[in-house]
Amino acid sequence: MDVKTKLKEMSAELDAPIKSYIEDEAPRNLIEACRQYPYAGGKRMRPSMVVAACRAVGGDGEKAIPLAVAIEYIHNFTLVHDDLMDGDEKRRGMTTSHVLYGLPTAILAGDALFAKAYDIISDLDIPSDAMRKVLKKVSVAVWDLARGQQMDINNENSGTVSMDDYIETIRLKTSVLFAAGAAGGALIGGADDATVESIHEYAMNLGVAFQMFDDILGIYGDPEKTGKSAGNDIRKGKSTVMVCHARENIKDKDTLDRFMSVFGKLDATDEEIEIARNILKESGSYDYAIEMAEKYTMDSIKCLDCLADSEDKAFMKALAEYSMSRDV
Repeated sequence: MDVKTKLKEMSAELDAPIKSYIEDEAPRNLIEACRQYPYAGGKRMRPSMVVAACRAVGGDGEKAIPLAVAIEYIHNFTLVHDDLMDGDEKRRGMTTSHVLYGLPTAILAGDALFAKAYDIISDLDIPSDAMRKVLKKVSVAVWDLARGQQMDINNENSGTVSMDDYIETIRLKTSVLFAAGAAGGALIGGADDATVESIHEYAMNLGVAFQMFDDILGIYGDPEKTGKSAGNDIRKGKSTVMVCHARENIKDKDTLDRFMSVFGKLDATDEEIEIARNILKESGSYDYAIEMAEKYTMDSIKCLDCLADSEDKAFMKALAEYSMSRDV
């Protein structure tokens, strides 16, 4: 399956619903700020997964579209606040919300998107028991996402973050929203509890692989494609899978000291970043990160054994493979 083409098709199908829930109201600047991120498009992996999971268990994908939109709104609410916390001025070539609309409006836009997501979920056409389970999955995910984001902030410039700490952080920061969406889609589709939990675990593993590979791209990706300056994660002191592996496995003190002298150095030169990148390659940390991302991808795919073969199952498998084979 050509997953990029399929994602484009599903994104196009979801585009109109995503743009249908934020009505023209006052104040205009808040409405514009709410629309900015979700209306900008993108791969829309999370909402696509909601619909695919619903159909893969034999459900009506149309019934899952409101949850797909809600998950996309929640994702974008986190992006608005992430950009604000990080002080980023651009997101994929677009001026970030807090720069374009100002700090107070950006905060309110994130809050409003979060509220709108729950408003949309309340309109789901599903039995009350399934509704309670969907609400629980989404609510727990948002709570865990906040914990993961704070862990990520706490981990910056820390020389004591272990591999287990890193894995737990990205499970919370990245995986939980994928998982809530996929499990929610399965619930809407009428799946039993065991199948819902298998699909939840599928998305949790996919999210870990996705974030690991994102961290790899943050250091070794092509800036022309990623839109990020290669090596900035080293400057910011981000403890990624490669950095955790390097700290735990580089035995030569001089080599480790050389790497750590660049790690967290905001004004590190391109030459210093290149030295750090080479150390990660030579120490085996880059290869280890690839192996770990591949392991989580395979674990993700195994969770789909509970599903009968279908185009949507094939798409979900392709999404897992895509999570660590993309160039952006």
